[in-house]
Order: sequence, then C-alpha cells, then structure tokens
Amino acid sequence: MGELKKEDISQEVFDLYDDYAHNKLDRRQFVERLSLFAVGGLTVPSLLSFMSPNYKDTITVKPEDPRIESGYITYESPKGGGTIKGLLSKPKDLKTKVGGVVVVHENRGLNPYIEDVGRRTAVDGFISLAPDALSPLGGYPGNDDDGRTLQRQRDRNEMLEDFIAAYNYLKNHPDCNG
Repeated sequence: MGELKKEDISQEVFDLYDDYAHNKLDRRQFVERLSLFAVGGLTVPSLLSFMSPNYKDTITVKPEDPRIESGYITYESPKGGGTIKGLLSKPKDLKTKVGGVVVVHENRGLNPYIEDVGRRTAVDGFISLAPDALSPLGGYPGNDDDGRTLQRQRDRNEMLEDFIAAYNYLKNHPDCNG
C-alpha cells in the first residue's frame, strides 16, 4: 500500500479520533475501536500515525525567529494552580505598547502547536502569553496522550483561574496596552 491519504480513511475513523481527542474515549478504547477499521492493508499503527498531529512539520514561526522575542516565564495564579509556566512572545524592538492575547490550549497542555500559535500572534504585532495549565503537574509531558491524561487530573475551575491570572499578567505587562 502506498502513502495513506484522507480519502483512504472512513469518516467514522475521523469521528472516532475526535472523540478520543476530546476525552470521550481513553487510548485503550480508541485503539480497540480503531482496530475495526484496520482492513485491506490498513494497520492500526498506520492509522494512528496518520491521525496523530505532526508538530515538527507544521511549525510556522520558529522559536528563534528574528522578528520576535519569545521565552518562558512564570506567573502566580493564587486561586488556581499556584506558579504557572507560560510562553511569552512579543514583536522584537517594540516602540509602543501593543494589544495582548492569551493563547488558551486544548486538553493537552502547552504543546508545540500552541507555542507556535503564540509566536505567530507576536509576528502579527501582539504580545501573547500561552500558559501551560499542566504546570502544577509538571507541565506538558512531551506528548498529547499523556497531556490529556494529566489535564483530566486538574480541576476545571482552577484551570480557569490560571487563564484569568494570565490575562491579569498581560494586562499589567509594561509592553501591553490591554
């Protein structure tokens, strides 16, 4: 079988992955149900590989992009998870205050895609803060499966407080106009 294409895969597989990505199924349930579609040369590993995000090849603004300044900071979330790590990105050589954007991640933590969104926001002329709501549990673990598992351990209201604290951090940042 040649390279796998979207047309080769049933819409049911995409729906199944969507349920998995949004915590309606755990990995074991997902793989069990996915195996029903592994026929005619399709294998579970090939389907998993096709469905999983490939962050390395989709990054559009590299961390060292000369148009921006980007780095990790910590801020306090007293009503949330305590000390929260986030990626702060802003246009290089600012001469005036700019608008702020809090980049909220999905249910996986501050993964490479969300970091890239923060950097793209800086390229577009804003200061951005992309918090990692998994900080109290050690931060994004390096893969989305473990990130989903960790995020299920966090209290939703505490995570909301972490993002509100990120907003307050940006609102008070010397380069941000609100």
